[in-house]
Amino acid sequence: MDFILYEADGAVATITINRPKALNALNSQVLDELDQTLDAINLDTVRCVILTGAGDKSFVAGADIGEMSTLTKAEGEAFGKKGNDVFRKLETLPIPVIAAVNGFALGGGCEISMSCDIRICSENAMFGQPEVGLGITPGFGGTQRLARTVGVGMAKQLIYTARNIKADEAYRIGLVNAVYPQEELMEQAKKMASTIAKNAPIAVRNCKKAINDGLQVDIDQAIVIEEKLFGGCFETEDQKAGMGNFLAPKEQKVKVVPFKNC
Repeated sequence: MDFILYEADGAVATITINRPKALNALNSQVLDELDQTLDAINLDTVRCVILTGAGDKSFVAGADIGEMSTLTKAEGEAFGKKGNDVFRKLETLPIPVIAAVNGFALGGGCEISMSCDIRICSENAMFGQPEVGLGITPGFGGTQRLARTVGVGMAKQLIYTARNIKADEAYRIGLVNAVYPQEELMEQAKKMASTIAKNAPIAVRNCKKAINDGLQVDIDQAIVIEEKLFGGCFETEDQKAGMGNFLAPKEQKVKVVPFKNC
């Protein structure tokens, strides 16, 4: 891998987009390497993933404009599909993904962060979909995920104006869950990931699937999805361990239930 770093530390893995000289911009090679990295994650041991960018200036500054500038209509559509396929794989990864946004998250950078389950950012983070200023639309899911994340009106305003927003405004509109000083960002991301990893992995995966799948259908269909995933937790070792510990006498309870890997 030239542009992707992968590190697993127990149940938490970190993926770093490592192209700092280009502010971690996404070109075809980066997307291909990210795709391969997602496929290689050991889902038997890893329970949560952190996605971040190398350096302290940029998470992902966007898609590589140099590569895009000469694309034909057909090539542009194909490039959009490549990005969408990888981002959709990230979004539907069975385990949770936390975006630790350490600087610029513009265009494709904002889009990839929205493919993650949770976004936290540093105080110097900057978000935006500036594509209309370049004569194009967002092409990696921005028109769809931004509206689902911050609401239709705010999404249209940000996309139509091509205006970038700072971390505090991103927090105010619900684009990120928390803002931290730069030096604390990865520590906080790992802390959150470790908290998630301590919970029952089957239950966490089923919650992710219930939320993601339920958002695509009406409420009547969504609650059926939830019922089936709820039922699927029963008779598992995780359910027996979790409820058994809850019902155990006080002196027999453990602080951290040793849930099994899926």
